[in-house]
Amino acid sequence: MVLFGVLVPLVAATAVGLVALWPSGEPQRTGVIAVDTEYPVAVITTTEVTTCAGANEDRRPDGTIPSTVACTLVGATVQSGDQAGRVIQVWAPATVRPQDATPSTKIVLARYLESGQEEEVWAWQDFSRTVPLGLLAGAYSIVVIAVAGLRGLRSLLGLGFAFVVLGTFMLPALLQGRDPLAVGVVGSAAIMLVVLYLAHGLSHRTTTALLGTFAGLGVTAVLGVVAAGAARLNGITSEETYRLAMLTGQLDGYALRGLFLAGVVLAGLGVLNDVTITQASAVWELSAADPSATAGQLFSRGMRIGRDHIASTVYTIAFAYAGAALPVLLLVQVYRMPALQTFSSGQFAEEIARTAVGSIGLVLAIPLTTLIAVAVVRAAPQRPARHRARPTAHEGGLHH
Repeated sequence: MVLFGVLVPLVAATAVGLVALWPSGEPQRTGVIAVDTEYPVAVITTTEVTTCAGANEDRRPDGTIPSTVACTLVGATVQSGDQAGRVIQVWAPATVRPQDATPSTKIVLARYLESGQEEEVWAWQDFSRTVPLGLLAGAYSIVVIAVAGLRGLRSLLGLGFAFVVLGTFMLPALLQGRDPLAVGVVGSAAIMLVVLYLAHGLSHRTTTALLGTFAGLGVTAVLGVVAAGAARLNGITSEETYRLAMLTGQLDGYALRGLFLAGVVLAGLGVLNDVTITQASAVWELSAADPSATAGQLFSRGMRIGRDHIASTVYTIAFAYAGAALPVLLLVQVYRMPALQTFSSGQFAEEIARTAVGSIGLVLAIPLTTLIAVAVVRAAPQRPARHRARPTAHEGGLHH
């Protein structure tokens, strides 16, 4: 009953937040965006290596730009859209080698439609990776279902729901200028409400994990606000974030700082879900193994398991961020910048703050979840032990 009394207000608050923050209309745009652009799929039919004038992207290590460089001109047959069957010639990017642009390779083209004084222009956009990525996703789904069975299938459905919330609520709401931190917290709460129960079923154990997850999200959000303000993180640390700010008109520090905070909250969902459900399950199993254990004993034993989990998950978060920032780390090595100056710069400061805040929220979620689980499992009526699983031979009427 206490769990129900705590959960209902959280569900109600999430529902109110979804209604209040739900996006409507078109997202804010103040910059120039090429809206009259199509992205058809095409198949390379010919590849020709030729020479063309050097550009800034061809600059050598000594700073000079070569007069001529090798270029790859490809002919491609459009396969989708109203231009299907048309043969187009485009230049491959300098980073694409001729052996990577062989005939029968699928690519994505950018077709800039004719408008006013501008003629129609075709350009290389990217490789088409739909088939290999689809096969990889299918293999992942098969492995998960084969190993985890129905629970694995429900987890995959929960993951699909999470992406629906991200695509239909969180991203549009952020683009429309809704409060980023509120969007991050409400969207994350909505995801967890469905994903946890879908994957693990309706039970006191799952509700306990959900409350622990909410507690961890709350700690992460509060610490994120404090860290962002203290470190003066303005959210503009890369070309992509600056371009986004220009196109959406959100150049003020609050909006972009809020976007950083929403990312911190969203990034912590997966690991928080993992540790809270593990801790809740551990307490329940410990109680089942020793029904006479006191609340203090259950908490102490549960935290012994939790400490092992903390040691591994802290590495998980740190190395996940380090892997994502590997190109930047290599660039630092090339520039040979002073270590303290490097790690206090905007981009590194964001990653350090994100890692520290996410890790603190994760670590604190473990004792919080353990406390909640102990309180719930001790308050629940104990089931009588089954002394006999089945009758003996004599009880069943069998005689020698």
